[in-house]
Amino acid sequence: MSIGTPEALRHLRRDPALKRVIRQVGPCTLKPARRQPYEALVRAIAHQQVHGRAAEAILGRFLALCDQPGFPPPEAVLALTPEQMRGAGLSANKVLAIRDIAEKAALGIVPTRAAARRLSDDALVERLVPLRGVGRWTVEMLLIFTLGRPDVLPVDDFGVREGYRLAAGLEEQPRPRALAEIGEAWAPYRTTAAWYFWRAADLAKDGRFRQPQAI
Repeated sequence: MSIGTPEALRHLRRDPALKRVIRQVGPCTLKPARRQPYEALVRAIAHQQVHGRAAEAILGRFLALCDQPGFPPPEAVLALTPEQMRGAGLSANKVLAIRDIAEKAALGIVPTRAAARRLSDDALVERLVPLRGVGRWTVEMLLIFTLGRPDVLPVDDFGVREGYRLAAGLEEQPRPRALAEIGEAWAPYRTTAAWYFWRAADLAKDGRFRQPQAI
């Protein structure tokens, strides 16, 4: 099962809100990045609470310290001192989080991409949420944008809830628990549904989303 398939779109169009978004957005173009989970988590930590360009600049300086081809392995990260990492622009909390992720990756707690295939979504959440700086939302982004899992609905995500609000013509966003219940009807294609709600929110920012009358 993959993301954005004709089968997924046929299933999701049964929901009037999603049908409206799919008509406006067109085909799903989500293509997960083929990264190791360890790399994806380190990148996620570097981007927390920092705008994109600034985060990429900090990440670039940090990677340059490791002097490795490609993304540095956990051992190379752990060979750096916290002071060196702080010098690249990482906050003290991010240094602790990245070092914890590297340690857990070296121990095999953060699975490789191949090992992750053998673990369910819930098992990966349970395994990775205890890592410093990693919450459920971070793991859900890993499941969607790195591992390409097809049935993930990040109900705590503002953009997903806002996209649903717009598509359904609601005055207020649904609470996470309510959206989870609504989203059960979208299984087993909830990742595709989430992607379309993100796009609806993006279109609305530009004033280009045609939404129904609010209810």
